[in-house]
Amino acid sequence: MNETFSISDENIQKLTKTSTEYSKIISNVIEEIKKNIVGQDEVIRKIIISIIADGHVLLESVPGLAKTLMIKTMADIFSVNNVRIQFTPDLLPADILGTKIYKNNSETFEIQKGPIFHNFVLADEINRAPPKVQSALLESMQEKQVSIHGETFQLEKPFLVLATQNPIENEGTYKLPEAQIDRFALKILIDYPTKEQEIEIIEKNTSNLQIKINPIVELKQILEIQKFNEKIYADTIILKYVANLIDATRNPKKYELDLENIIEYGASPRASIWLIKAAKANAMINGRGYVIPDDIKQVAHEVLRHRLILTFEAEAEEVNSDKVIDIILEKIPSP
Repeated sequence: MNETFSISDENIQKLTKTSTEYSKIISNVIEEIKKNIVGQDEVIRKIIISIIADGHVLLESVPGLAKTLMIKTMADIFSVNNVRIQFTPDLLPADILGTKIYKNNSETFEIQKGPIFHNFVLADEINRAPPKVQSALLESMQEKQVSIHGETFQLEKPFLVLATQNPIENEGTYKLPEAQIDRFALKILIDYPTKEQEIEIIEKNTSNLQIKINPIVELKQILEIQKFNEKIYADTIILKYVANLIDATRNPKKYELDLENIIEYGASPRASIWLIKAAKANAMINGRGYVIPDDIKQVAHEVLRHRLILTFEAEAEEVNSDKVIDIILEKIPSP
């Protein structure tokens, strides 16, 4: 790529000024979250990016790494309502979306809305529910609306589905359909805390210490930040760079990448869209009104890792999506 990346526009400076103001608010949010959550700085940052970009998150980790506490803390800070849905094999779509019930006193049927009608929805162990239930989330995640017995209801914004799944347990689970996985803007991996962080976690959870979480951002302001994120400037050069990255997952040979026997199916067009949206959010957090190549690289793994379908040969060679993404980022020249 021979083109150079440059920013020299008065409007960009205005965007950067506003981004800096929002960046300070987001920094305060992150510091408030850290009162309750020890470590996991990168996970917190990536979830904040998904909220700013108005996208859903798939969290993958073993049990006990504060996923529920994290979403509850964020809901308190953002002044939004939240709900936790425990996905189980006997769960029904109506248990999530709602249903019609008969009222004896009025002799009419009334809609009883389900738990999906919250701002932040924690879908705990989403892969434990059968495909019919998983598919019930598709419309709400993509269209931000729910259909109950022929009636359509708009979901209140902001609306975030934060789903979790356990990577080490397969018994009693159902593989998420590719259409479902593609609805998640980011897939975030949560690792164990360090030994020092573990000590801090023990101290916090075995003492009588009361931690007060202060609401920092009102619902209206979240919507303002999400709307402003769309205005963050992404140069044509950046768009071409993203297009090259995504095309490389589909046609690796064209980019002299030895990945033909590794990648079964490349990333979907949603990957391009979410790379830009998440990169814009990353730029805002860093107080910039424009996207640079590093913004793309910093969110690439979370956006792409669940959208690449690898071959059996890749599994046999213990090559995962993150390794493939590393190779592509290294080989495709950035602006």
